[in-house]
Amino acid sequence: MRYTTGEIAEGLGAALFGAPNLTISGVAEPADAGPDDLAIAMKPEFAARLSDGKARAAILWDGADWLAFGLDCAIMVPRPRYALSGLTRLMDPGPDIASGIHAAAVVDPSAVIGEDVSIGPFTVIGAGVRIGAGCRISSHVVIARGSEVGEGALIHCGVRIMERVRIGKRLICHPNAVVGSDGFSFVTPEKSSAERARETLGVAVEQGDQSWTRIHSLGGVEIGDDVEIGAGSTIDAGTIRATRVGRGTKLDNLVHLGHNVVVGENTLLCGQVGVAGSARVGNRVVLGGQCGVSDNIFVGDDVVAGGATKMFTNVPAGRVVLGSPAIKMDQHIELTKGLRRLPRLFRDVADIKKAVQKPDGSD
Repeated sequence: MRYTTGEIAEGLGAALFGAPNLTISGVAEPADAGPDDLAIAMKPEFAARLSDGKARAAILWDGADWLAFGLDCAIMVPRPRYALSGLTRLMDPGPDIASGIHAAAVVDPSAVIGEDVSIGPFTVIGAGVRIGAGCRISSHVVIARGSEVGEGALIHCGVRIMERVRIGKRLICHPNAVVGSDGFSFVTPEKSSAERARETLGVAVEQGDQSWTRIHSLGGVEIGDDVEIGAGSTIDAGTIRATRVGRGTKLDNLVHLGHNVVVGENTLLCGQVGVAGSARVGNRVVLGGQCGVSDNIFVGDDVVAGGATKMFTNVPAGRVVLGSPAIKMDQHIELTKGLRRLPRLFRDVADIKKAVQKPDGSD
């Protein structure tokens, strides 16, 4: 795809300086940019590499001295990283999904397919499925009986959407995600070892033979508008009520939501986050990579958790946490500093003990 610098500036709502008619066919980092690339130089330290490349045009921060970099054109933006979202959207052609329904797709006659829907080869659309207008569905996708996908969805190859799933508008679902798989819910005829351990807080208990019986998942999954689900992520169906993901929430790759989980709106769950069954995560929450949320607890609105944080108890709204178990981030930093000082403290104590010992070795 090719655009002029003027078209790009207009699309971003950004200020243009210099030549508006330079043709741009791609984007690149400053040192790697060719004459037809738009260099991404959004900080002074990045712009310093412009002389190593051949870019004629660049995106710069507000107030940059663009002429000093030898450019023919500059696009200046007040919040460069936000502008990058618009630029990449403009330059991304998206997946190659041919228009219409491929001859190798299998679509049940009872499925309702909206206007301008594209369905790739070897995709299976089950009985009673409803697909909204303008959806693009790649190859090797399965959408099981009775599920619904709102208009404007982009579903990449290998996605599995199981029964009793309701999805809002403009979903983006990346390869090999699974939505609506059975929840990991099992029960024993008598109290299990896990139940006894929880009751006794880990005190050892005698446990005879135990066998696990499945509790089936009847609740399905409900997903709001403008949700994105990363590659390999899994969302389990609820037991009786649906597992829910709110409007605008984004799941990174390899995120797992257990059965009955409720995630609020505009929440960000980074790679390898795991949320155990029946936990509730609020609105505008950010959980860094490898965070864990225990079952049946809540994480309040606007919580931010650093990577690998483990939440075993409720986290109040607005708190910034880190560590395992999760504590306030500033407290965790102080504790970490203290741990690093312990070896020196032990040496100091040993030296003091030697200094105060009597000649015969007694204190």
